Amino acid sequence: MTQDHQVIDFLQTRRSVTAKTMAPGTVDPAHLDHILTAGIRVPDHGALKPWRLVVIAGAARRRLDETVILPEFQTANPDAKPEVTAIEQGRMQRADVVIAVLSSPVEHPSINEWEMHLSAGAVCTTLLYAAQSFGYAAQWLTEWYAYNERMLEALGGTPGHDRIAGFIYIGEKIKPPMERTRPDPKMVISRL
Repeated sequence: MTQDHQVIDFLQTRRSVTAKTMAPGTVDPAHLDHILTAGIRVPDHGALKPWRLVVIAGAARRRLDETVILPEFQTANPDAKPEVTAIEQGRMQRADVVIAVLSSPVEHPSINEWEMHLSAGAVCTTLLYAAQSFGYAAQWLTEWYAYNERMLEALGGTPGHDRIAGFIYIGEKIKPPMERTRPDPKMVISRL
């Protein structure tokens, strides 16, 4: 039996490009549709779909920066240096598209909420890999605003129920990503 190892080769060599080292570029709308469709094709015990995706593109990126991220940062950090504040002014604008993944558990008599949060994490990973498979720069980030109630509300989430599992930044590679230290399999894998 002949086996095609393209997927495993991709998984063993893929590398995230940090949002701070990507350019917005332009994400092809057809690619984005494929990325989103693949992103929701994840393990999901009971087919509960305990997550929601919010695509942040175009003017919405600047609007979130100006109405949520910057004001919330300034409130929490009134003495921040101007160069630090400047970073907060453009968080969402580092990429062409940012996909927010909200973990949104549903009531179920036998499926544990933890499994639902894990499914939301699987959505983040799958979105990331799907974007990278098209050659885009992509990174899964949380950063401080993933834990901010105003951001959660701006994305349509309900504080106390929903949580932001992550933001998937998708843009253009401006240089090849550097390899980082990887775990030694012998140190993290055991066999019974």
